[in-house]
Amino acid sequence: MLRWIVISVLALGVAGTAFWGYQEHQEKNSILIQAENNYQRAFHELSYHMDILHDKIGTALAMNSKESLSPQMIDIWRLTSDAISNVGQLPLTLMPFNKTEEFLSKIGDFTYRTAVRDLNKKPLSDKEISTLESLYKQSGNLKDELRRVQNTVLEEDLRWMDVQMALATQDEQSDNTIVDGFKTVEKKVEGFSESNVDSSLTGTSSKEHEYKNLKGNNIGQEEAIKRSKQMFDIDNDNKLKVTESGKGANLPIYSISYNNGDENGYLDMSKKGGHPLTLLVNREVSKKNLSLNEGLQQAKGYLNQFDFDDMVSFQSNQFDNVGVYSFLYNQDGVRIYSDAIEVKVALDNGDLLGLTSRNYFMNHKKRDIPEPELSPEEAKEKVNPEVTINEENMAVIDNDIGEEVLVYEFLGVLENETYRIFINAINGKEEKVEKLDGTEINFASVSEGRVVSSLFP
Repeated sequence: MLRWIVISVLALGVAGTAFWGYQEHQEKNSILIQAENNYQRAFHELSYHMDILHDKIGTALAMNSKESLSPQMIDIWRLTSDAISNVGQLPLTLMPFNKTEEFLSKIGDFTYRTAVRDLNKKPLSDKEISTLESLYKQSGNLKDELRRVQNTVLEEDLRWMDVQMALATQDEQSDNTIVDGFKTVEKKVEGFSESNVDSSLTGTSSKEHEYKNLKGNNIGQEEAIKRSKQMFDIDNDNKLKVTESGKGANLPIYSISYNNGDENGYLDMSKKGGHPLTLLVNREVSKKNLSLNEGLQQAKGYLNQFDFDDMVSFQSNQFDNVGVYSFLYNQDGVRIYSDAIEVKVALDNGDLLGLTSRNYFMNHKKRDIPEPELSPEEAKEKVNPEVTINEENMAVIDNDIGEEVLVYEFLGVLENETYRIFINAINGKEEKVEKLDGTEINFASVSEGRVVSSLFP
């Protein structure tokens, strides 16, 4: 009797395990099918959006009415956003696809900046028409390549989950038609960088991206090593590795790195003047001994050490035991957003862990700042009356079409949320409104097209 009971229990156990395994298998298949469907939808939408995008650019070239051209440019901008979203939903994160995304983003930047300006007063220039013609041709090439991949996917019934597996396992031996097709797309788009797209789509001229404030004479490698030892606070230069930028580089620099056990660092230093452009030190930060404000004083000291004058603290944040501090250049009481510097300080002992000053050297200059035509009280009247204003400053920011404008900057609270509001000091236009969420400000959203992305979180 006991034997039959044991057999029955074991049989029930095997049956239960089999049923559980079957359920797990079904659930797994359901998830895989859903993921495959999402990938297929995103890819076919990408192909569709590129078709429409190409047609819209061609239509814009044929238009003569300024009233019709602005909405057309907005449509193109919207389509590029949709296409970028489609790319982001494909399993291509493990494969470099940044050139295609960058190309789409630049089309969006160009068309948006064109759409928001008054085309009756400032119609498309010959150079902008030439750029639009290039975009038409290049988007057509991109559309054709995507159509080739799409045709193969449909004819051979290919699965995107196989793409994900191939990329995740880095299986170079597998013959994956989709991966090969997208590599062809990326390679073709990379060739577009030789055209006028790179220089024209940012909304600023190439001159605006030169490093304008690099002062001093060129330094040699020995002097670069001496300065980097001071910046890294190390004594032994045997651990330093120095490389020089190649001939013809837009900005001649020394790239200096070191590795000392659990600590390593990297520095880009300009040959002209020996200025630090980017510095990063990676090490474990132990128990916090400094307050965020004490770290700020350390950060100010580093700016003084590197001869950055007239910088004002803009924002301070703490990430684990590290203080991250943002500074803006202050010209006669006006904060210049484009001339930004960020400093990263260890709060265990005050060491310098990071600095980026590329924005500053790229954009800094003596500006002819006009007198505001609105009083602070008149500017406040342009702010939503429900916002409680706690702080105000004068500032210079870049507007949506890349022009520097003088603004009143108001920091205010609405329903327990904090906002930064920029009101044009000349005409009272609400230039920008930003919701602050307690994370580091991304200067690219304030001075779009004029600022290099932050190194810090």
